[in-house]
Amino acid sequence: FVSDAYLNDWLARSSEIVQDYHPDLMYFDWWVGQPRFRGALAEFAAFYYNQAATRGQGVVLNYKLDDMRPGTGTLNIERGQAADIRAQPWQTETSVSPDSWGYAEGDTYKSPEEIVQLLADVVSKNGNLLLNIGPKADGTIPPQAKNILLAIGQWLHANGEAIYGTRPWQRFGEGPTQVVAGTMEDTKTKPYTAEDFRFTTKDGRLYAIEMEWPVSRSAWIHSIAPAMQVKAVTLLATGKPVTFKQQADGLHLDLPAQPPGVHAYAYRIDFEKPLTS
Repeated sequence: FVSDAYLNDWLARSSEIVQDYHPDLMYFDWWVGQPRFRGALAEFAAFYYNQAATRGQGVVLNYKLDDMRPGTGTLNIERGQAADIRAQPWQTETSVSPDSWGYAEGDTYKSPEEIVQLLADVVSKNGNLLLNIGPKADGTIPPQAKNILLAIGQWLHANGEAIYGTRPWQRFGEGPTQVVAGTMEDTKTKPYTAEDFRFTTKDGRLYAIEMEWPVSRSAWIHSIAPAMQVKAVTLLATGKPVTFKQQADGLHLDLPAQPPGVHAYAYRIDFEKPLTS
């Protein structure tokens, strides 16, 4: 049972955080979806958004499941993914560890590749990735988590153009690997292949992120039809052009013998006529 006193205390404490610290993001777990929280949650959301508006601040209020109406907050799919492009921006939040949210002695960790591939899939579907790390009691970051963050940073330094400021394309991707959608499913997807691509767009360009490097030194993107008239293809990690050929069955790429980097591989595709949103 949630008493009126508890609700008033929760509302006062949450509002104090907004008033004193101006957070860009407020995150609430599933329990705010309880019927007793509905009125207090709506009152807090109005306060948070109005306070932000007076400061000209863009803010995000996270909710889970059906705890808020679509468009009144940002849906968070905990440790999970969406099956397709969602009309409203959404978020997944996961941890560098598949088993914990905080520091644990002898913990296991995901690979940087796994997280980069998750990022590409989420962004291609109009989502954002919130990544958790668990510091030790003294505030230091465990070496394993630090190495993961550095590896992701290196990938973004080379390929961030395909992620930052992008929008979804008409389809999120192609390939044989099926994502297991829903909450608590982010470790159940089968390994990606070189036939799996995720797409994003920006400034009239298309970005194709190939999840694995093909051993054949060639890539084939079925979704790019000849009518799209490709002008140039660039491998983002090297900045070098890629030889290509448009055929009836899609766009064929001739790739270098060695992959640039060790995770996913992003191509910038320019067209004779820029893509329109």
